[in-house]
Amino acid sequence: MATKKNKKNDFSRHSKQHQQYFNAKGVRLPGVTTLVGLIDKPFLAPAANRLGLQGIDSVKHWAELAIIGRCVHEMIFCNLANFKPDLSDYTARQIGQAKNAFGKFREWKNRHTIDAIMLEEPLVSEKFQFGGTMDIYAKVDRRYLDLIDAKSGSGIWPDMWLQMAGYSLLLEESGFRVDRRRILNVGRDETEDFAEEVRLGPPKPEEISALRHLRGLWADLASLRKEKD
Repeated sequence: MATKKNKKNDFSRHSKQHQQYFNAKGVRLPGVTTLVGLIDKPFLAPAANRLGLQGIDSVKHWAELAIIGRCVHEMIFCNLANFKPDLSDYTARQIGQAKNAFGKFREWKNRHTIDAIMLEEPLVSEKFQFGGTMDIYAKVDRRYLDLIDAKSGSGIWPDMWLQMAGYSLLLEESGFRVDRRRILNVGRDETEDFAEEVRLGPPKPEEISALRHLRGLWADLASLRKEKD
């Protein structure tokens, strides 16, 4: 099995721009994150209402959290790839919160042996006609080939596992075995604790079916947008 490691400038391209995916015919494809994003998230409205009652603009608040998340991922990538991170694009507050999350990742890493094989690597599935960029594919504890996703948020939610199923399909189609799918929740502050969940084996048939349906829904919506234009 071939291994592949990124250079620092590759990561900058992935993290600071919206990654685009194309199939062998040059047709643009949706990413796994885009497909999973089509799923309704009923908890967002109450959360936005709570923020509004506190005088907080929910759109700006979540945009700030997304920036902090990118900073966390840059720290994690550079740690695994032995690069010094360039954090010049981030504010002191963003870096401070990112460091809290990164510290939780580093504590987890110190309990394991991690040999990174791919970091922030974009892949495309000709079979399923979508792409994706997983966080980490690595040999863990000199034994298991793990797909690892670090989430800088308040918990591990079901749609995250659907996203991981998509990444697993991408890896397997590219010839990379996946023994375990692992999600690490690395909270940004003391209110967001560390959590870890691991699933063994390939994606469930229901997960594959859900991704197929979402891919079809994405295509239908794209067609309707073209008709409107």
